[in-house]
Amino acid sequence: MPREPRDGQLPAQLLGIALEAAERAGRLLRDGRPPELAVTATKTSAIDVVTEMDLAAEKLITGFLAERRPHDGVLGEEGAASTGTSGVRWIIDPLDGTVNYLYGLPQWAVSIAAELDGEVVAGVVEAPMRGETYRAVRGGGAHLTAAGAAPQPLRCRPAPPLAEALIGTGFNYVAAVRAAQAGVAARLIPQVRDIRRSGSAAVDLCDVAAGRLDGFYERGLNAWDLAAGALIAREAGARTGGRPGRSADGELAIAASPGVFGVLQPLLDELGAWHD
Repeated sequence: MPREPRDGQLPAQLLGIALEAAERAGRLLRDGRPPELAVTATKTSAIDVVTEMDLAAEKLITGFLAERRPHDGVLGEEGAASTGTSGVRWIIDPLDGTVNYLYGLPQWAVSIAAELDGEVVAGVVEAPMRGETYRAVRGGGAHLTAAGAAPQPLRCRPAPPLAEALIGTGFNYVAAVRAAQAGVAARLIPQVRDIRRSGSAAVDLCDVAAGRLDGFYERGLNAWDLAAGALIAREAGARTGGRPGRSADGELAIAASPGVFGVLQPLLDELGAWHD
């Protein structure tokens, strides 16, 4: 199938599909969690786990997308991968915050982004235990729907001095990497208001968008961790990036109010947040 014609309505159409897929997956994860949740596999280490519900949620999402848009590509955390022919690719984290979910903690989310010709144009982060759905279309702003209310526009916080900034971060499941990250955090803490660690990068990025964090950084994230949340943060007025002059990537991902970003990015580079 040749690539479909491009028009201004396509990103909004993709957003609508992502919203429905994320809502269905979130409902499955919230209501279908078995009392004795099983770990089915591990990834980077013995504590980096995959549960049966991660797999079930990804299967639900990819099946739904295949019905609605069979010619699109897919990249999913739990192994879904196809190139597609339409120029659209879906980037899926069916359960961001798996360890939280395993322990019954509420900080987890479904993250779905739509990429058009290599650029993310729509993103949804569904956080069922918060009763919140975050969404964004490139150039159309970011919005939050909470507890069934009408969508409300999101805006990141006005930038405080770094010493008054609340910063989110995350830690790797590989012990040596985590130890290096802890060293960076130890040197950063005296220079900021405090640090928070939620266990879900998608949620942290949305908290930057919603003004609940002044900034967020993490090393070792993948496309599925970042795609939707980073778009939502940008559309809420935040800056995103990696090391100076680079986009967010596996070495380093940062999202923050613009004034905080301008100070935090070079500081994290100096502290070596991008390497062990």
